[in-house]
This record gives sequence, C-alpha cells and structure tokens, in this order.
Amino acid sequence: MSEQEPDARTDADAAEAASEEADSADAGVDAPVRSSDVWRAARARRRALRAEIRRFTQRSRRRRLVWWCSIGAVLALILGSVVAAYSPLFAVERITVAGARGVDAAAVQQALRGQIGSPLALIDQSAVKSALTPFPMIESYALEARPPHELLVRIVERTPVGVIPSDAGYSLVDAAGVVLATTEKKPDGQPVLSIDGGPGGAAFRSAGLVVRSLPADLRSQLKQVGATSGDDVTLTLQDGRIIVWGSADESAQKAIVLVALMKGAPGGHTYDVSAPTVPVVR
Repeated sequence: MSEQEPDARTDADAAEAASEEADSADAGVDAPVRSSDVWRAARARRRALRAEIRRFTQRSRRRRLVWWCSIGAVLALILGSVVAAYSPLFAVERITVAGARGVDAAAVQQALRGQIGSPLALIDQSAVKSALTPFPMIESYALEARPPHELLVRIVERTPVGVIPSDAGYSLVDAAGVVLATTEKKPDGQPVLSIDGGPGGAAFRSAGLVVRSLPADLRSQLKQVGATSGDDVTLTLQDGRIIVWGSADESAQKAIVLVALMKGAPGGHTYDVSAPTVPVVR
C-alpha cells in the first residue's frame, strides 16, 4: 500500500494541472470586437491628436493673431487718413504767400481764390499755374499744404538786370530776357542794357550773369551795361567810371578783386578785371 500512494498523488496532481491549464487557455481567448468599440477608439484618438496639435500650435496662432491685428490697425489708419485728407475736414480756408518782394502778395492770394474750399490733397496744379501766369516777376513757385486749412505758396521772384529802351518805353528784363514790366520812364536804379543781339543771344546771357554776380552796393551804382559778344562785357557806373569785365567766367572771383581794387585805387577811371589774377587800373 505504501508504494502505490505516491503514484496516485502524482496522477491527481497531473489531472489538476491539466485542468488549470485548460481554464487558463479558456481565459486567454479574446472576446469578439464590435464596430462601436472601434469607432469610439478612433474618435478618442482623434480628440487626443487635436489636443496635441492645439497645444503645440497655440503660440504660433497667437503670433498670427497679433500680426493680423497690427496689419488691420495700420490699414485702418491709412484708410482713415486718406478719407480725411480728401474730405472737407481738410479744405483750404486760408492762402499764404511767402517770398514776395516785388510781387503783390494780396494780388496772388486773390488770383488763387478759386482753390478755397478744395481739399488740400486735391489742389488743382494746372489751375494754380494758370492763375500765376499773369505775374511775370514769379520765376518759380512751390505749394505746401499745412493741415488743416492753410495752403502756403512759396514764390521765387525774377531778378531784374536792367532795362532795354524801345519806342514803347523801357522794358525791365531779367537775366533770361523775360520782360517783367514796360514803363514810359526809365525805372530808378536800373541800368540801360546796350547789348548786341538782344535777349537770347550769347552777349545778353553773359551780361545777365555778370550783373547778377555784382555786390548789391556796386550793382546799385550801375548806369549802363554794354556787350558786343559774350567775352567783352563792360560796366559803366553813375560817376563815369568804367569796369572792363570780359566774359562771365570767374565772375565771383572778379567781383572780389574789383572791390579790393576800387578800395586800393579809388581815383582810377577804368578797372580791368577781365584777367582777375592780373587786374589793371587806369
């Protein structure tokens, strides 16, 4: 009996182990997968993916929002400025003239009254040009808008160089030969121009440059300006003294030499500065 008991226990143990193994195998078999479970899992995965994307792109979205807001603000400012500039809010109510000495500023303002009420950004340039054409003394001009209601007109006047006598009287001209005015009597303080070829010629252009280069005190003493070509301009002063200038070249240097020469030799009759490095007094 004692020899058979171990074998019986061994068989019982083996049977129990086999049963447990079978139970374990049955427990390890997967349950059938349903389509609803797959759909829920996919939806959960998409949610998790979107959450991750939002988390990683939140900063870039914030930057883009700031950029778009800034661009929108700039565009709104530009649009508002343009609308305001072209609206009656910035219409011309006052015209100011600067630089007028020989020109009547009040007459210029009156000539430009047609621009009153126009927006500063819509000033009619051609109309302004036409309105200023009757003023020959105006060589050039510039318009400056001064919001909200002022239009500033800066003018540069022509510089008269002398008068040309004719049957009609005396024509006051500038260095370009533009007639600024015509009077029956010779204007005070203006020299008579005795120049061959008339306005537009080389002699006239040279003489005009010479007169404009003279110091103001010496220019006021001029009685006559003569030239037969562009290289022999001669000036005659009120007291009879003569200045041989030559061409218009080196006029600034010649003016300096002439002033020094006249101070050093006040009793001279003729001052020749045609060659400024070797001036001559006679």
